Amino acid sequence: MRYAYGVTTALLLAGSALTLATGFPAGAQVAQNDSSQIQAITPRQGAPSSFADLTAQLQPAVVNISTRQRVKVQNNNPFAGTPFGDLFGGGQGGQGGGSTREAQSLGSGFIISADGYVVTNNHVITADGQGEVESISVTTPDGTEYPAKLVGKDAASDLAVLKITGNKPFPFVKFGDSRKARVGDWVIAIGNPFGLGGTVTQGIISAVYRATGSGSAYDRYLQTDASINRGNSGGPMFDMAGNVIGINNAIYSPTGGSVGIGFAIPAEIAAPIVEKLKNGQAIERGYLGVRIQPINDDLAASLGLPKNRGEFIQSVEPGAGAAKAGIQAGDVVTRVDGKDVKPDQTLSFIVANTAPGKTVAIDLVRNGKPMTVNAVVGKRPTEEELANQSFDQDQQDDNGLGDNSDGQQQQKQAQATGALQKSLGIGAVPLTPQIARQLGVSEDTRGVVVTGVDSSSDAGAKGLQRRDIILSANYRMLATVADLEAVVRQAKAENREAVLLRVQRAGQPAIYLPIRLR
Repeated sequence: MRYAYGVTTALLLAGSALTLATGFPAGAQVAQNDSSQIQAITPRQGAPSSFADLTAQLQPAVVNISTRQRVKVQNNNPFAGTPFGDLFGGGQGGQGGGSTREAQSLGSGFIISADGYVVTNNHVITADGQGEVESISVTTPDGTEYPAKLVGKDAASDLAVLKITGNKPFPFVKFGDSRKARVGDWVIAIGNPFGLGGTVTQGIISAVYRATGSGSAYDRYLQTDASINRGNSGGPMFDMAGNVIGINNAIYSPTGGSVGIGFAIPAEIAAPIVEKLKNGQAIERGYLGVRIQPINDDLAASLGLPKNRGEFIQSVEPGAGAAKAGIQAGDVVTRVDGKDVKPDQTLSFIVANTAPGKTVAIDLVRNGKPMTVNAVVGKRPTEEELANQSFDQDQQDDNGLGDNSDGQQQQKQAQATGALQKSLGIGAVPLTPQIARQLGVSEDTRGVVVTGVDSSSDAGAKGLQRRDIILSANYRMLATVADLEAVVRQAKAENREAVLLRVQRAGQPAIYLPIRLR
C-alpha cells in the first residue's frame, strides 16, 4: 500500500495469515466469480442486506504475500578505520560496510487462474533502498504457504505477477470492466491489513479517474471509502457482481491509517499489463520528454488562462519527441491526439497510453497564442533511467526552487524599495557580466538578480532566494529592472493576480514560477 498525502508517498506493508473456509470443493475449474455462481447470491441492487455470501464466494482466491529481504545497514563501528576495526565486523578495518539484516514485507494479492498465477503490487515484492529480495511466499486462506516465482513486474504501473504451484487447481477470480464503475456503487475490499489476513471491508466508489498528483504514467485511480490500510496493497476491490474492478494500491492519510480515502488501480489499466507480464512480454508506453506541472490557481492567474485545463511545460528534454516537435518550456499543452488534457486525464496518462512511434497532434498555448504541432511519441525509459535524466536533476521542492533550509538569512527584507518591493516583495539589480561570473553562470546570460526577498511575500513562500536570476517575466526577456517593473504594471492593468517568472539558480535548470502580486 502506498500513501498519497500532499506530494509524499510511502509504501505500506504488513502481514500475517488466518485460516479461512473455502467456497468451492477441491479441483474446481470455474472462476470463483463466474456469473453462474455469483448470480444467485448477489445482494439485491442498491441496498444489500449482507455481503456475507458474496465474501464467502470470493475470499478463497485472495492471498497473503510475504517476502524475505536482506537489507544493508550502515556500519556504526566506532573503531572503523583503525587496526581494531576488524574485531567488530565489516572487514578491512571495519570500513567494509557489508553488514546486513533480515527484513520482511507483507501485502495482499489474488489468484487469477486455476494454475496459480497471482497478481499483486510491485512494491509488495520489491525491496526498499539497497535491500535484496531473497524469497517470496504466498499463503492461501486455508493456511497453506507456497513458494512463489516472480513472473514479471512493472514499476510504472506498480503491478507484479507471481506463480505458485500446487497439487490441485487453485480457486481464482477474474477481472471485470472498471469503465462501468459509477460513483456511489458498492464495493468490497479483501486483504491483509496490519497482518490480519482475510479482512473484508465495504464501501462505495467515491470517485472515478482520480489523479493523485503523483506524476506517474498511470496516475488514474478509483477512489473508495472502503477501509484500506497497511498490508492491503495488491488486494482486490470487487463490485457487487464479484468482478475485480480495482487493485488496492494507496491511501490519502495524515495519520498513517485509513481516513476513508483509498485508491485502487482500475482493472481497465491493470488487466492488459497483467496479461503481458504473465506472457513475458515487454511493457512499452509512450514518452515525450517533458517535465510538467498542472495549471493551478497561481499559474492560471499569471497566464490569464482557466485553471484545471491543460498542463504547463517546465522543461523539455533535448532530442526527445517534444523537443523535435518544437515544444518549448513555458508552453501550455491543452490537447493531445484529440484528447483534452485535464485533471482526470493528465498529459502523462495520455502519452503513456499512446503507442511508441505514433505521430500525434498536440494543441498548445504559447505566450497567449494557440498553436498545433505534430510529435512522434517515443518509448518511455525505465523508471531508473528517468531518475537519472539530466533535465530533471534540479532536486526541487514542491514549490519548484529547491531546498531553502540554508537561506534563512537570504529570506530577509528586500534590500531595494520601490515598485518591485511593493508588488512582488523582492529587490533586484541588473545581471552584469561581473555578477554573472560571481554566480557561476555564463556572461552572456541576461536577466535581473534578486538581491533580497520579503519572507512574508508569495515570492518568499515559494522559495525565491537572494542570488536567483530572473530571466523573463510573462515570457518577456529581461535586461533591466525597469523591464520587470513594466511587466508588473501591465499585469496589474490586465487585472492579473500573478506574474510568471522564469528563474535560474546556479547549477540548476531554469524553471517557471508563478508569483502572486501584492
